[in-house]
Amino acid sequence: MNPVLDGILEKEGGYTDNPADKGGPTNWGITEATARTHGYQGEMRNLTRDEAYAILEESYWTAPGFDQIAQLSLPIAFELCDAGVNVGPGWPSRWLQRWLNAFNLHGGKYEDLRIDGKIGGKTLIALRSFLAWRGKEGEQVLMRALNCSQGEYYLEITESREKNEEFIYGWIKNRVIID
Repeated sequence: MNPVLDGILEKEGGYTDNPADKGGPTNWGITEATARTHGYQGEMRNLTRDEAYAILEESYWTAPGFDQIAQLSLPIAFELCDAGVNVGPGWPSRWLQRWLNAFNLHGGKYEDLRIDGKIGGKTLIALRSFLAWRGKEGEQVLMRALNCSQGEYYLEITESREKNEEFIYGWIKNRVIID
């Protein structure tokens, strides 16, 4: 079992169907649309934890490359995957690339990245170089930076869609964690 995916499933919990939620019926953090693209045909309230785990692993862990990030930093991989489940994996991937560029001292420590939301070899090299250079403190600062981007994302989508005011407090409380 994967401790990142287990942690996300624990955080997401079970079935919800809030009319203000654009995602519609959701179980274990998996929206109905996502479940259907993975071949699930049942009622969303009946989606099992194992089925949700398989979807999370495929679409929110392996496909975006967060499994590769985990080889370098499990906390950063958790942050990216958790955010990806909530907002889609492309956003946190771009946030990571943007922050790595911003922390790069004008390209002096590693090659600047193209902000494409794809975790590939160059992103992994940049992260590896950043962590080797800045160590555990750098890992913590990068986590804070990613949380800043996530918080800004929530603020923007709430300002553009009033119904999100129902969710923003919980998003910040449960997802933007700066310790």
